[in-house]
Amino acid sequence: MVTIVLYPSPRMGHLISMVELGKLITQHHPSYSVIILTLIPSLINTGATVPYIRHISAAFPSITFHYLPDIPLDPLLFPSMEAIVLELIRRSNPNVINALRSISESSNIAAFIIDFFCTVAMSVARCFNLPVYYFFTSGSCCLALFLYTPTIHRTTTESFKDMNTLIHSPGLPPIPSSDMVGPMLDRTTTDYSVFLEICEGFPKSDGIIINTFDSLEPRVIKAITDGVCLPDQPTPPIYCVGPLLAAGGDDSHECLKWLDLQPTGSVVFLCFGSSGVFTSEQLKEIAKGLEASGHRFLWVVRSPPSKKKEDRFLPPPEPELDVVLPEGFLNRTKERGLVVKKWAPQVAVLGHKSVGGFVTHCGWNSVLEAVSFGVPMVGWPLYAEQRFVICFNILKF
Repeated sequence: MVTIVLYPSPRMGHLISMVELGKLITQHHPSYSVIILTLIPSLINTGATVPYIRHISAAFPSITFHYLPDIPLDPLLFPSMEAIVLELIRRSNPNVINALRSISESSNIAAFIIDFFCTVAMSVARCFNLPVYYFFTSGSCCLALFLYTPTIHRTTTESFKDMNTLIHSPGLPPIPSSDMVGPMLDRTTTDYSVFLEICEGFPKSDGIIINTFDSLEPRVIKAITDGVCLPDQPTPPIYCVGPLLAAGGDDSHECLKWLDLQPTGSVVFLCFGSSGVFTSEQLKEIAKGLEASGHRFLWVVRSPPSKKKEDRFLPPPEPELDVVLPEGFLNRTKERGLVVKKWAPQVAVLGHKSVGGFVTHCGWNSVLEAVSFGVPMVGWPLYAEQRFVICFNILKF
């Protein structure tokens, strides 16, 4: 049996994207099996991962999950969620060795496809003489900048946070240096060094698979394939396979029934991803704006972040809407608005005829979903690469 082994980052958005890649592989190669190495750290588990995996396993028997052991870490020792994820993956290398050894005993592993967070596993795959491909879960605009980052590093001496200038990268418009991803803002940190190693790992792969498509990012895809983002070495083959979108989710969710009652294109949808949170003050200001706008809205609200340092990486509890929103807001807007706690089936919502606009954090999955359904976006980038995703992929429209 021919097997493709996938290794995603443990973050939910990355796992879902990797599963969608697995579906695509089995769709085009029904005789192949897909095994996904799955790390579910107790430290960052939202509780949604296990039910999701259970659903995929039942619906797609050609995709199986090989669980890697949990690795306990003290979150107080790490400056960011990215640092935690990278350390978890680094410490998981011995478990990845055991997993590949076990899988290879009964299957012919044709390829090992890794998330860019899993770059440290490339050396493990080489021990088994496996071809290694990246699956880049963001867009090619982000990939182009990452490919060019080692060149920027060699030709500058300041940290991005101190440059106060525009970064010029092939295929991209000028990007404010302060919009670089958080872990790379300070070149004196360990996070920066690790991300630089990741950027240097891309050219060493056998190819890079990207969740995008040519007509969305033609200029930057051409820059990558022409080799100008890697001026000193060959660019590996690039495969654009997007848009890979997850299924619509729970069709019985209350918000979909509410949307059925609204006029076509009349509802503004506000949703900021699984990690997007706002302070109490910000939530109240958003509420005031929605109330004053007079427009219909569907708003997914999450609890404000905890002020306790030990809770900063834990998923927030279910919000108490009467506490986090202005007094009387729900009652005053009940005829034209719906507030949903924590989660909504975003793909199904964006595909609904009543939705005419999307206020988003600019996560790449959200951008692809909105583009696919033709829903106009208003960007409110919050973290990761979202600032230059909005600069390049939203404002150009």
